[in-house]
Amino acid sequence: MGLSYNVYLNSSRIYGCKNCKTHLSNYDDILSRNFRGQHGKAYLFNTVVNISEAEPVERNMTTGRHIVRDISCRQCNEIVGWKYDKAYEASEGYKEGKFILEAELLVNVR
Repeated sequence: MGLSYNVYLNSSRIYGCKNCKTHLSNYDDILSRNFRGQHGKAYLFNTVVNISEAEPVERNMTTGRHIVRDISCRQCNEIVGWKYDKAYEASEGYKEGKFILEAELLVNVR
Protein backbone atom coordinates (compact mmCIF):
# COMPACT_ATOMS: atom_id res chain seq x y z
CA MET A 1 0.00 0.00 0.00
CA GLY A 2 1.42 3.34 -1.02
CA LEU A 3 0.95 6.83 0.27
CA SER A 4 -2.53 8.29 0.00
CA TYR A 5 -2.98 11.91 -0.97
CA ASN A 6 -5.96 14.10 -0.22
CA VAL A 7 -7.97 15.50 -3.10
CA TYR A 8 -8.43 19.27 -2.93
CA LEU A 9 -11.62 20.50 -4.53
CA ASN A 10 -11.83 23.75 -6.46
CA SER A 11 -15.30 25.24 -6.16
CA SER A 12 -16.96 28.33 -4.75
CA ARG A 13 -18.58 26.22 -1.99
CA ILE A 14 -16.92 23.14 -0.50
CA TYR A 15 -18.07 20.93 2.37
CA GLY A 16 -15.39 19.54 4.64
CA CYS A 17 -15.06 17.39 7.74
CA LYS A 18 -16.12 19.40 10.80
CA ASN A 19 -13.27 17.90 12.82
CA CYS A 20 -10.30 18.54 10.51
CA LYS A 21 -11.69 20.53 7.51
CA THR A 22 -10.55 17.94 4.94
CA HIS A 23 -12.44 18.49 1.67
CA LEU A 24 -15.32 16.03 1.18
CA SER A 25 -17.61 17.34 -1.56
CA ASN A 26 -18.80 20.29 -3.63
CA TYR A 27 -22.10 22.00 -2.92
CA ASP A 28 -23.00 21.44 -6.58
CA ASP A 29 -22.84 17.64 -6.11
CA ILE A 30 -25.87 17.59 -3.77
CA LEU A 31 -28.63 15.48 -5.31
CA SER A 32 -31.15 15.94 -2.47
CA ARG A 33 -31.46 17.84 0.80
CA ASN A 34 -34.41 15.76 2.03
CA PHE A 35 -32.60 13.17 4.15
CA ARG A 36 -32.19 12.55 7.87
CA GLY A 37 -29.22 11.00 9.62
CA GLN A 38 -28.41 10.12 13.22
CA HIS A 39 -27.59 13.78 13.91
CA GLY A 40 -30.45 15.40 12.00
CA LYS A 41 -30.38 16.92 8.52
CA ALA A 42 -28.36 15.06 5.88
CA TYR A 43 -27.65 15.46 2.17
CA LEU A 44 -27.46 12.92 -0.67
CA PHE A 45 -24.31 13.45 -2.77
CA ASN A 46 -23.24 12.01 -6.08
CA THR A 47 -19.50 12.26 -5.35
CA VAL A 48 -17.48 12.37 -2.12
CA VAL A 49 -13.67 12.39 -1.83
CA ASN A 50 -11.10 11.76 0.92
CA ILE A 51 -13.10 9.04 2.67
CA SER A 52 -12.59 5.49 3.86
CA GLU A 53 -15.41 2.96 3.52
CA ALA A 54 -16.28 0.41 6.21
CA GLU A 55 -17.49 -3.11 5.47
CA PRO A 56 -21.04 -3.36 4.09
CA VAL A 57 -23.87 -4.03 6.55
CA GLU A 58 -27.59 -4.51 6.12
CA ARG A 59 -29.71 -1.87 7.87
CA ASN A 60 -33.41 -1.26 8.21
CA MET A 61 -33.91 2.43 7.53
CA THR A 62 -37.02 4.59 7.31
CA THR A 63 -37.19 3.93 3.56
CA GLY A 64 -36.70 0.15 3.84
CA ARG A 65 -33.81 -2.32 3.93
CA HIS A 66 -30.49 -1.26 2.46
CA ILE A 67 -26.92 -2.48 2.35
CA VAL A 68 -24.76 0.47 3.41
CA ARG A 69 -21.18 1.27 4.43
CA ASP A 70 -20.25 3.89 6.99
CA ILE A 71 -17.86 6.44 5.53
CA SER A 72 -15.15 8.17 7.53
CA CYS A 73 -12.90 11.12 6.86
CA ARG A 74 -9.61 9.69 5.61
CA GLN A 75 -7.62 12.33 7.52
CA CYS A 76 -9.08 12.04 11.05
CA ASN A 77 -11.24 8.86 10.86
CA GLU A 78 -14.43 10.61 12.04
CA ILE A 79 -17.59 9.04 10.63
CA VAL A 80 -19.27 11.61 8.36
CA GLY A 81 -22.09 9.55 6.82
CA TRP A 82 -22.67 6.43 4.76
CA LYS A 83 -22.73 5.04 1.23
CA TYR A 84 -25.62 3.09 -0.25
CA ASP A 85 -24.48 -0.17 -1.85
CA LYS A 86 -27.89 -1.75 -2.46
CA ALA A 87 -31.56 -0.88 -1.99
CA TYR A 88 -34.01 -3.76 -1.79
CA GLU A 89 -36.98 -1.60 -2.81
CA ALA A 90 -36.97 -0.83 -6.54
CA SER A 91 -38.18 2.73 -5.86
CA GLU A 92 -35.07 3.36 -3.73
CA GLY A 93 -32.59 2.12 -6.36
CA TYR A 94 -31.57 5.68 -7.28
CA LYS A 95 -29.56 5.79 -4.02
CA GLU A 96 -27.21 2.95 -4.98
CA GLY A 97 -23.63 4.16 -5.24
CA LYS A 98 -24.54 7.54 -3.71
CA PHE A 99 -23.38 9.06 -0.42
CA ILE A 100 -25.07 10.61 2.60
CA LEU A 101 -23.18 13.30 4.51
CA GLU A 102 -24.70 14.53 7.75
CA ALA A 103 -24.93 18.32 8.00
CA GLU A 104 -23.97 18.32 11.68
CA LEU A 105 -20.64 16.64 10.81
CA LEU A 106 -19.76 19.09 8.00
CA VAL A 107 -18.29 22.57 7.81
CA ASN A 108 -18.17 25.03 4.90
CA VAL A 109 -14.50 25.15 3.96
CA ARG A 110 -15.16 27.97 1.52
